[in-house]
Amino acid sequence: MRPEDDASGVGAGRQRIRVFVCDDHDLVRRGLRSYLDTEPDIEVVGEAASGEEAVLRAPGLAPDVVLMDLLMPGIGGVEATRRLGGAYPAAKVVILTSVVTDEQVVPALEAGALSYLLKSAAAHEVLAAIREAAFGRSTLDPHVAASVVRAVREPAARERLTDAFTPREREVLVEVARGRSNQEIADVLGIGIKTVKTHVSSLLGKLGLYDRTQLAVYAHTHGLAERG
Repeated sequence: MRPEDDASGVGAGRQRIRVFVCDDHDLVRRGLRSYLDTEPDIEVVGEAASGEEAVLRAPGLAPDVVLMDLLMPGIGGVEATRRLGGAYPAAKVVILTSVVTDEQVVPALEAGALSYLLKSAAAHEVLAAIREAAFGRSTLDPHVAASVVRAVREPAARERLTDAFTPREREVLVEVARGRSNQEIADVLGIGIKTVKTHVSSLLGKLGLYDRTQLAVYAHTHGLAERG
């Protein structure tokens, strides 16, 4: 699926969602590939056994979604997610791990992960998260959502989340808080509407929120609505 496709449906140019699997356990990678290969709308385009390998290979394979483990030798999933944001920002990262501590959840979302699931998730939940991520929509395990809530309520952690925004994301957040539509934001900031949608999706993913209303509330609650 190409980045320019929107939530109205998968584009005609490429029908299947391209998935890249990154996990240091060969058995996990093989299991995920075997299962995902049975889905007609999903194509597993590659695997990586480390974060370094994922960052190196992803640009050439052009995945729509990267399934990323956290605990791996070398740079690990959080840093790999951060580096992917520079090497191949079109990919949506879905964390799939056994770790659900606040110390891992918030940094992973800060690094740019869109979704966060546990390996105990049912197979259909992983499939749903992949399909949602392909359209820039976030999925969070309930335990992960609780971690995000705790982080947002703690001033220091809330500052870390806010500091993770790019300058353009901050501008988009301000305009969302002012009630402007995507087209209006695009006009005000002089950027394309698809770029606006990408920034809104990124903000939702970083904050663990689900819609524009929650984004606006967040901005007003934390004094961000009038910045810019």
